[in-house]
Amino acid sequence: MTSRPRPLGPSRGSGGDAAQGPAKGRPTEDAGAAPDPLDARPEESVLGRSHRALSIGIVSVVLLIAFEATAVGTAMPVAARELDGVALYAFAFSAFFTTSLFGMVVSGQWADRRGPLGPVALGIAAFGAGLVVSGLARTMWVFVLGRAVQGLGGGLVIVALYVVIRRAYPERLRPAIMAAFAASWVVPSVVGPLASGAVTEHLGWRYVFLGIPVIVLLPLALALPEIRRRASGPAGEETTAAPRRIRLALAVSLGAGLFQYAAQDLRWISLLPAALGVALLVPAVRGLLPPGTWRSARGLPSVVLLRGVASGAFIGAESFIPLMLVTERGLTPTWAGYSLAAGGITWATGSWVQSRPRLQPHRERLVTLGMTLVVLAIAGVPAVLIDAVPAWTVAAVWAVGCFGMGLVIASTSVLLLKLSPPHEAGVNSAALQISDGLANALLLAVAGAAFAALGGGSVAAHAASASGGSHPAAFAVVFALAALLALGGIQVTRRLRTEG
Repeated sequence: MTSRPRPLGPSRGSGGDAAQGPAKGRPTEDAGAAPDPLDARPEESVLGRSHRALSIGIVSVVLLIAFEATAVGTAMPVAARELDGVALYAFAFSAFFTTSLFGMVVSGQWADRRGPLGPVALGIAAFGAGLVVSGLARTMWVFVLGRAVQGLGGGLVIVALYVVIRRAYPERLRPAIMAAFAASWVVPSVVGPLASGAVTEHLGWRYVFLGIPVIVLLPLALALPEIRRRASGPAGEETTAAPRRIRLALAVSLGAGLFQYAAQDLRWISLLPAALGVALLVPAVRGLLPPGTWRSARGLPSVVLLRGVASGAFIGAESFIPLMLVTERGLTPTWAGYSLAAGGITWATGSWVQSRPRLQPHRERLVTLGMTLVVLAIAGVPAVLIDAVPAWTVAAVWAVGCFGMGLVIASTSVLLLKLSPPHEAGVNSAALQISDGLANALLLAVAGAAFAALGGGSVAAHAASASGGSHPAAFAVVFALAALLALGGIQVTRRLRTEG
């Protein structure tokens, strides 16, 4: 998905009734949650005796996903060439995304009704199985199928982990476990591309896909027994109609896939699948996100909206940075990729800062600060299109933006769990994650189409060959679109509180 500490990223599925309590401003504690006995032990931490095994287990799951995101992304271009499937390169990513959206909604329903143990176990198994299918593929379509299975598993896992946090950790410890999630991306973001590149070069790309599932055993051994003990079973109240949400999830996945396909083919005929995709997406998304999300209603709806705005703007811009450095400044793909490596550290630092107890009363201000830093970073990166500006400037500017994202992503996760009653933690977490993932896909599709139309060429072709000349104006427009979206996110941060 991305080489950054994603919200794992995605969560969603909250239909009308599911969001009414939080949307009206009731925090979790007022929505029927029983007092957590751990709150009586202020000395307890996420690595204290009662939480240690669970914390290590679920962080290991995130570490697995992080390593996959960085390692597989490096091996993907070589796999596409060897399978004679460069033309289907983009589908290897979109297949992962579309099935993960469906998995998120299913996971939210499943976790709320039966507990998070089932979706975590099945999700990790599907994630590993998808990697094996892709690693053994002899044709590109089988490779894409493996990515689809992998995406389904990823969607199941990430939403279920949010439910685990909501059930197993008291509110004061949730910022710390979110910070640990972000920290688990630091080593993979630095080591992943280098290790994957070495394995691909000396052993072959298949060993990257087939080797990662081996480390699935550690998360399974550590996390599943603790999840069963501390967070299994229904939350105590029935959630609203699951079949309707499943149908909406299918509509979202299909609509997003059609829209992405249309954006890759700049012909008039592509307007037909684009229109069909939008027709499926709009009503389905409205049914799955909390009421009032599109108008930024106070509280939960604005939290969900901000997650999509922040992630879409940031990831949309970040995806074009290595390509810009290769085609406009002559850097090698390796050095262009490592220009973003420091961002993993600053992202984790931002997540750690938001977890400090003395900053908890100022969370909304932290989010506003984070979005401001994101805007400044996105607006500042295109300066390297000027030859007089050193190329290393990108690393410094983007590190600042990553610090801001560390503040925003972790804080929106904390706020969502605070505003979600126990029996709605799954569907609301699914809403957060789908807002994140859908915004990424849509902005990348729009930005990719604008990039190609302005002379930038095919993004997929550049990704596969890391060569070809582009026009600076094409990059400038992409970053301008992302900066405008992020600027709107600053306004949304002012509506996170449930009261005016």
